[in-house]
Amino acid sequence: MGTSLLLPIIDLSSPEKISTAQLIRQACLEHGFFYVKNHGISEELVERVFKESKGFFNLPLEEKMALLRRDLLGYTPLYAEKLDSSLSSIGDSKESFYFGSLEGVLAQHYPNQWPSEGLLPSWRQTMECYYKNVLSVGGKLLGLIALALDLDEDFFEKVGALNDPAAVVRLLRYPGEVISSDVETYGASAHSDYGMVTLLLTDGVPGLQVCRDKSKQPHIWEDVPAIKGAFIVNIGDMMERWTNGLFRSTLHRVMPVGKERYSVVFFLDPNPDCNVKCLESCCSETCPPRFPPILAGDYIKERFRLTYATS
Repeated sequence: MGTSLLLPIIDLSSPEKISTAQLIRQACLEHGFFYVKNHGISEELVERVFKESKGFFNLPLEEKMALLRRDLLGYTPLYAEKLDSSLSSIGDSKESFYFGSLEGVLAQHYPNQWPSEGLLPSWRQTMECYYKNVLSVGGKLLGLIALALDLDEDFFEKVGALNDPAAVVRLLRYPGEVISSDVETYGASAHSDYGMVTLLLTDGVPGLQVCRDKSKQPHIWEDVPAIKGAFIVNIGDMMERWTNGLFRSTLHRVMPVGKERYSVVFFLDPNPDCNVKCLESCCSETCPPRFPPILAGDYIKERFRLTYATS
């Protein structure tokens, strides 16, 4: 593993919203990654989520394949995804399970798949509880990000981003074996996230690395250690587009370290009908918009299409 990166730590419980927003702004300008502590989700709930996640991934393959990904929700087996399409390897060494909206139009159009209660009796209840809690945290965080961009705290609500948002939880298991071969293997090959903002919890096993300058070759990778009880948060490509490149999404990857690794990822993306166009606070006559407006749903669909087309 490489050198460890000391990321800023944001206290979500702080009553000083403006100073907290300034810390987030600095983190997004310098790193694109930061920690969030005191977010309000209990350690007990987090432990239950990891326990239930392990229970699912320990099921026989045929039980998991019965819930194979449909409309991006459900199970994705090992090597089915390759986040870095330039690689010659067979695919990323991870398996995952996606679930999304619990109510509203998106939940009707894209219903979740759930393991049977006979196999995992507490699974659905635990995951739905976590989803509601982390969605609340994400909304609070977006309010601070809006302030960090010199916008009203409720900006993302006013433009419809949080009206039935396309928010998804992804459970991940990395086998972790370091395979001796001519082709380097990855738990998750190098990529930036597609959407607005990502909130990550891990089981503490290392492997996550970031590259702070994705335009520079060769890439310099730094380890991101877990902090117990804290989210690791990063900005996605859609937020980079929205901010006209002011807040840059950061390239990251997961490397196998010889040990099994579990993580829980929350992708908070806008309502698919939300129009993503350059923020007024991020453009000027001397810095015009770099990207044309696009509907959030069209942008995300195209990114997923390219990912799975090259898997």
